[in-house]
Amino acid sequence: MTTGRTGLPNHKPQTTNHKLAIMKVTGFSFIRNAIIYQYPIEEALRSILPICDEVVVAVGKSEDNTRELVASIDPKVRIIDTVWDESLRIGGKVLAAETDKAFRAVSPDTDWCVYIQGDEVMHEDGHDKVLNAMKKWKDDRRVDGLLFKYLHFFGSYDYIGTESKWYRHEIRVVRNDPSIWSYRDAQGFRRDENEKLKVKPVDAYIYHYGWVMSPKQMRSKIGFKDEINYDKETIDPVEVNDHYPLTMISALEKFDKTHPAVMKKKIREMNWKFEYDVSNNSLPLNDRLKNLLEKMTGRRFFDYQNYKII
Repeated sequence: MTTGRTGLPNHKPQTTNHKLAIMKVTGFSFIRNAIIYQYPIEEALRSILPICDEVVVAVGKSEDNTRELVASIDPKVRIIDTVWDESLRIGGKVLAAETDKAFRAVSPDTDWCVYIQGDEVMHEDGHDKVLNAMKKWKDDRRVDGLLFKYLHFFGSYDYIGTESKWYRHEIRVVRNDPSIWSYRDAQGFRRDENEKLKVKPVDAYIYHYGWVMSPKQMRSKIGFKDEINYDKETIDPVEVNDHYPLTMISALEKFDKTHPAVMKKKIREMNWKFEYDVSNNSLPLNDRLKNLLEKMTGRRFFDYQNYKII
């Protein structure tokens, strides 16, 4: 038995004769300028490789060595070279377009597709649960995908966001179905005529590290996001100083659990300090109301849900 870089057993590639295959799983992602903007794309892809037979990555034309980095990760990674359509910049539509390019390049004999973004990492504690769920629902066409739990890190690897603007769940496994497409700025998926996907929850976590960075890196990312979402000629540049990150959030929580194994090196190499006094938390009124109702009923009300749980 072979093991992945996390030390867990690899999901072995199945025979090329799909009639004899139990299940084929393909990962997919997109990336551009990962080195310049410090996206943990290597860790992201390594986090799903143990449960995938192949991973397709749409690598946009970059100003750094992103393509070489992605190509060096693992033989199971297959690159498709793309050029971003700048006309789709408004609203982040270009991100969905790049996601769809990778999704459409998945082999037709694939059953399930595992999606990961360049700043997300799947915790290996959930690998077996994800595989079991894919096997369980593989032949049930009512199930379009699997819903993951999320933690959003901010400022450093020690704090997570607690405001409701940090979505708690999102779809990261979808059926290999041509009617499914990436929605809006690629946060989630829809099908056919804007229909929400029907999903099953899985007890597995995606860790979102997109806001773990130094103030200097944050300045670059905010500029990049503005270029994606807005017209360059109409936006005002945002000044990002050492105190700027604290103006972006109202409440954080200290993280006291484990990070994915693939993140150990990156966490060890963190070269800036970020401290936050959780006693200064000040949740907005609507968040406090949501939390109160959840405590009273055990259910979460009013959060945005881009899916239907069945």
